[in-house]
Amino acid sequence: MIRRAQPWLGTMVEITVAGADLAPDAQQAASQAITQAFAQVALVHRLMSFHDGASDVARLNLAWASETIAVHPHTWQVLHLAQQVADQSDGIFNIACAPRLVDWNCLPAPHPDLPAYRPGVTVLRCEANHMVRKAAPGWVDLGGIAKGYAVDLAIAALREAGVVNACVNAGGDLRAMGEAPWPVAIRDPRALAQAGARVTIRNEALATSANYFTARQHAGHTVSALVDGRDGAPITDGASVSVRAESCAVADALTKVVLASGDCNHPALRAMGASALRL
Repeated sequence: MIRRAQPWLGTMVEITVAGADLAPDAQQAASQAITQAFAQVALVHRLMSFHDGASDVARLNLAWASETIAVHPHTWQVLHLAQQVADQSDGIFNIACAPRLVDWNCLPAPHPDLPAYRPGVTVLRCEANHMVRKAAPGWVDLGGIAKGYAVDLAIAALREAGVVNACVNAGGDLRAMGEAPWPVAIRDPRALAQAGARVTIRNEALATSANYFTARQHAGHTVSALVDGRDGAPITDGASVSVRAESCAVADALTKVVLASGDCNHPALRAMGASALRL
């Protein structure tokens, strides 16, 4: 077994390639595959960071309404998937909640003029040839989906390099490939040092979201880095939600839908081939 970790996307990303008795040449090949997988994670970090002024996200946030901007195909794909999840969840998942997060000091302001958050307003529209049109004033944040997408890209890189059994874990957003079972301990939101549930994943993804590390007081109210897109209210439920899906990006986004709705049978889960566990 070979395991390596690097800090990306505001968390520690760990990549493990399974194999009890890897020969020296196989170890070298696995190590090279892991390097290629980390390169994909780093690419997502560079393209979709809210903090990096050179990222696609930063360029979109500083664009004028009605302006059209060319973005990297990965950024376009994540924006397109985010819109699909928004549609399936009736607006619960909304990447345009960034002004709320800036107002609560969860994110830095990309510009002094804070735009109003308007539920139901589509800020970005994906167009042909990886072009994105700024349909309305606003800021977007891909923090609720990009980490899962990075995990998916890392798994794809490992598979392309010939790896058979592996797991990528980005701060609780995981995806396993191959037939080997991977045990996962899910943190108990009411006793953080303990496991609230133990599950096994095989050839699938599992993402978990909760506000136990991001909840804070702002102007006398409890806020968090999780936002209900329907009204821009902070998700302050102390629960933890884990979602299984084929894609980690899908699982990552749907955790927010279940947290905000409180519904482990939300129609978006079935529509996107996922299931949920709430602790």
